[in-house]
Amino acid sequence: MREIINMIVVLSLICAASGTLLVNLKRATKAKIEQQVLINVQGPALMTVLAGCDNDPIAERKTVDGVTVFPARRDGKLVGVAFETFAAGYSGDVGVMVGFDVDKNRLIGIGITTQTETPGVGTRIMKPAFLKQFKGHGLDSMALSSKNGDIDAVAGATYSSTGAVDAVRKALTLYKGIKPQIADLWPAS
Repeated sequence: MREIINMIVVLSLICAASGTLLVNLKRATKAKIEQQVLINVQGPALMTVLAGCDNDPIAERKTVDGVTVFPARRDGKLVGVAFETFAAGYSGDVGVMVGFDVDKNRLIGIGITTQTETPGVGTRIMKPAFLKQFKGHGLDSMALSSKNGDIDAVAGATYSSTGAVDAVRKALTLYKGIKPQIADLWPAS
């Protein structure tokens, strides 16, 4: 009986020490992991969407109503913003970085940040042929052509295309809600 109690005590101490170590390791690396995600996951899509800006959108980002918003400036004037939204695709969530022109109230464009779609089929939502349909698009009537919209789905990847369009529609709704706050957050220099 004494051996069993000793084993339980030893195993409990090992579990407690391991748990404490893991919690502290996660806390210590959290900022570094977030920075790596910004640079390596969101960054490429962000720089594509906000091409031509003369500021560092990642450094100037701010959180508005729980959404991380990246500003684009030219000559000190705010010309656009971008943020990431997600929607269900075929194999999981599709992450889309959506850029908005704040003067013209139009989409600047989109970039796919994360996806787990079927290679060779669903991954074609990342190709320029699909993405260019969003450039300059208005803020209303965002839908696939099969649903009386003007965005053509990728052949054979309807779920993936729907996920990308749904993520953009979520971004449109968010943008309309936070637009009044945007000009106050990044005043002209």
